[in-house]
Amino acid sequence: QKIFFNHLKEAVDAQGFSGGAGIMMDVNTGEIIAMTSYPEYSNNLFINASSSEEKEKKSNYLTSNRKPMLNRAVSGQIVPGSTVKPFMAYAALNEGVIDEFKNIYSSGALVIKNVYGGPDTVFKDWKAHGYIDIKKAIAESSDEYFYQVGGGYKDQPGLGITRIEKYMKMFGFASSTGVDLPGEKAGVVPSPEWKKKNFKDGDWLLGNTYHTSIGQYGFQTTPLELIRSISIIANGGTIVTPHLVGDAEPAGKLDLNQNFLRIVRQGMRMAAEEGGTAHYFNDLPFKVGAKTGTAQLGYNNERVNSWSTGYFPYENPKYAFVYVMESGPYTNTLAASKVMRAIFADIIDQAPEYTK
Repeated sequence: QKIFFNHLKEAVDAQGFSGGAGIMMDVNTGEIIAMTSYPEYSNNLFINASSSEEKEKKSNYLTSNRKPMLNRAVSGQIVPGSTVKPFMAYAALNEGVIDEFKNIYSSGALVIKNVYGGPDTVFKDWKAHGYIDIKKAIAESSDEYFYQVGGGYKDQPGLGITRIEKYMKMFGFASSTGVDLPGEKAGVVPSPEWKKKNFKDGDWLLGNTYHTSIGQYGFQTTPLELIRSISIIANGGTIVTPHLVGDAEPAGKLDLNQNFLRIVRQGMRMAAEEGGTAHYFNDLPFKVGAKTGTAQLGYNNERVNSWSTGYFPYENPKYAFVYVMESGPYTNTLAASKVMRAIFADIIDQAPEYTK
C-alpha cells in the first residue's frame, strides 16, 4: 500500500492531476491487498488541531477543489474510457455481432455523412490502425473498431445501447460492490432513460452509443467497481466481494462463454506486449493481461483521466490491479501504465511473494 501511495502522490503532483487511486486485489477471494487514494487527509487534525497552521490545514481539507476527503478508490465516480473495451468485446462476441476473426478497417476516424448537406459528423480514433480483429482492437485500443461493434456502421451490425447497458451491468458496472467500508458509490452506465432524466434534449442519438462504447459520454465507474469487473474476466466468471477484513462470500457466478473469455484475455495479453498500449509491462518477469484507458474531459477535451488495469500472472491469475490518475492536462507525459510499471518494480523488490 505504501508503494502504491508513494508512486501515486509523486505522479499526480508532478503531472498536474487532481488526484488518483490505486488498488490491488485477489481475483479469487476479493481480499484487498492494497488500496490508496490521493490526496489524503490527516484524521488527527480533526481531533487535535491546535496551532493556527493546523487549523488552516483542516479547513482546507473541507474546501479544496481537489477533494482530499473523498476516498477515490471507493467513492470516486470517474470516466473509465477504454478500460471498458474488454467487456464490450465479450458482449460483441457473445451476441454474434463479430467473431474472433472479424476484421474491421480503422482509417483514424469514423465519418457519418450528413444527408441534409451540412458538415459530416466525425468520431475520431486516436490513430489509424488499418484492418484489425478483436484481439488487436483490445491490444491497440482502437476506438473506431468499438464504435462499429457498439453502434453499428454500414454493413457492420452493432450491439445497440440496450445490450451494451445489459452487459456492462452484468459485469458489475453501475452497482456497489459491498466492500466493508463506508461511503461506497456506484457508477453510471448511460442509457436512453438516463439521458431523458439528465438532459433537456433527452433523445438518445447514435453518437451517444458510439461514445458509450468506448467508456465516454456519461459513463462513470469507481476504481473498486472496475477491479471487481476485471477480476471476473481473470477468474472465469466469479463475482467476488471486495473486503479488507476477514472473509467474504462471492456475490454470484456468471455463466460466461469460456472461449470468448479466452479471446478477450488474449487481447489483454497482447496489450501488455510490444506494440500494445500497455507495452511498459512487456519486460516484467511475469506475464500480465492489461488494458489502458485515456478518458477525455472538458468541453475541448483539455483534461484526461489516465487508467491502467489488468491482472497477473496471466497463465494463472491471482491478483488484479487498478491505477488511475484523475483529471490532468491532456499534455501530461506520464501514462498510468508507466507508473504502474514502476509500482511493479518496487513490488518485485520489496514484496516479491506477490509476483509468484
